Amino acid sequence: MPPNPAERTDRSTVRSLKRLWPYLRPVRARWLAAACVAVVASGLGLVFPLVLKWMVDGPVADRDPGGVWLGALWLLLLGIVEAVLFGLRRWLVARPLAGVEAGMRADLYHRLQRLPMAFHDRWPSGQLLSRGTTDLMLVRMFLAFPLTFLLVNTVTIAIGFVILFVQEWTLGLVLLAPAVPLMILSSIFESRYSLAARTAQDQVGDLTTVVEESVLGIRIIKGFGRHRSQARAFRELSHRLRSTELTKARLLAGIWALITGVPELAIGAALVLGTVQVADGDLSAGTLVAFLSTALALRWPVESIGFLLAMSQEAATATDRYFEVMDVAEESGLASGGSTGAAAGTAPGMVFEGVSFRYPDAAPDSVPVLAEIDLHVRPGETMALVGATGSGKTTLTALVPRLHELAGGRITLDGEDVVLMERARLRSLVSVAFEEPTLFSATVGENVLMGADGADDGDLNRALDVAQAHFAHELPEGTGTQVGEQGLSLSGGQRQRLALARAVVGRPRFLVLDDPLSALDVHTEARVEAALRQVLEETTAVIVAHRPSTVMLADRVALLSGGRIAAVGTHQELLRANAEYAWLMSGAERPGITVAEEATTP
Repeated sequence: MPPNPAERTDRSTVRSLKRLWPYLRPVRARWLAAACVAVVASGLGLVFPLVLKWMVDGPVADRDPGGVWLGALWLLLLGIVEAVLFGLRRWLVARPLAGVEAGMRADLYHRLQRLPMAFHDRWPSGQLLSRGTTDLMLVRMFLAFPLTFLLVNTVTIAIGFVILFVQEWTLGLVLLAPAVPLMILSSIFESRYSLAARTAQDQVGDLTTVVEESVLGIRIIKGFGRHRSQARAFRELSHRLRSTELTKARLLAGIWALITGVPELAIGAALVLGTVQVADGDLSAGTLVAFLSTALALRWPVESIGFLLAMSQEAATATDRYFEVMDVAEESGLASGGSTGAAAGTAPGMVFEGVSFRYPDAAPDSVPVLAEIDLHVRPGETMALVGATGSGKTTLTALVPRLHELAGGRITLDGEDVVLMERARLRSLVSVAFEEPTLFSATVGENVLMGADGADDGDLNRALDVAQAHFAHELPEGTGTQVGEQGLSLSGGQRQRLALARAVVGRPRFLVLDDPLSALDVHTEARVEAALRQVLEETTAVIVAHRPSTVMLADRVALLSGGRIAAVGTHQELLRANAEYAWLMSGAERPGITVAEEATTP
């Protein structure tokens, strides 16, 4: 699960944001150019007071209209140049930073494809979606504006105070007096806002998850009339997010009020003191005008501190959330020091030797899902896996293509340990079809051909024939018909047949089928089984089966009970010799066992 925000309050904002440097490095020249342009543009704003000082002490005092017009012209030109420079800054950063965002999003997507199934089992999809959308948008906005203006405003404030002290150092001290308390207040604000920002971003992820589940599960919601309960869940999460956003707004309003109000008091004090000095003849009117104009020019750089700090915190927490995913170790292509050579003395086919498995987040002393599995599927043989619900059948099949990692033992394919094989090669040898088929927002043909690189239309038609998916040719645009998100425009049986076609289209050497015919009617099932037998003759296969008709596709049957292999034999042998197998195939209650006892019996 995503880390608790309370666990990350000790993180450094600067350290978090420094992790963006590898993405910023390729565009650093344009970003630095934009920053320099912004510094120059902001510096021009400090020239206005100097022009005003010259005008007040010169043409205004001397009653020279020509000088006044000349000063006004200079102010106009400075304003035009400043506006052009700020426009140039935006142009310099817009394209490269959009590229930075796109690059980070591509890296995140690539990493998600390579993370182990255990990661995806734990993380809600909405949390991942919010990291790839909202969080990266915040990062781009930070790089485009706050990061630049943290530098620009710091330089502007430093230059501005130098000008103030040169003009009148006593008044400069008055304006500098609030600096220390404001720094302390900003530090307190930063720590509190950081926690609120992280909480809000996590809540956005939770809300995204609820919305996504509600859209994908709309049939269930409508079918069971659960729209009110779903609306309640959505409303509760929305109210929590609203409360957090209001907390952020209160914090930002408080720091902005202080950062705005305290300097205003200092400027007022400087105005009173400066006026007294002008009255006493110790200060010229032009100098006072220039001093106050410079102080007012520094208002925005100072007042923006709260806003920039808030956006920096948003970006830092977004960066942390992004790298929480990027830092997860991805599936390795090949085990360290491994070899893809055949193990000496290992039988060909699909061999399970002492295989055990427990989920990564399970307690170390918990009972393993699978324990000491020994099974040999001979080359060209089809093995059916049969067992009660929860016996570990699906988990065992998921270990073959390494959707999960073994806790102990090993699995070999024609003598090669799957742990020592490159994943790309392993998954080109092993094809899978799951009981719950997943289709993508693509055409029927694209969904099926996803099962093999280089497959052509001939392979597509053959796979559709095997899966008895002839309905694909009768769709409005044939195999070019878009099936829509999750394939929900098709029936469950149609989706399952397309998933089976996807599994067999590449003529795999090893085939793993997890109850692939459960959604079919008996007549369609019979036709699929007849066509599938020809495919099974050319491959080594393991099929999870719950019905006798599916078991009859297999040469032999392995009975799983309590995470172990209880018996192996032909269907007829197990019917005669194993009471549990006979009970599973008959569908009747066990003699002498109540329904309640049956639920707790392996």
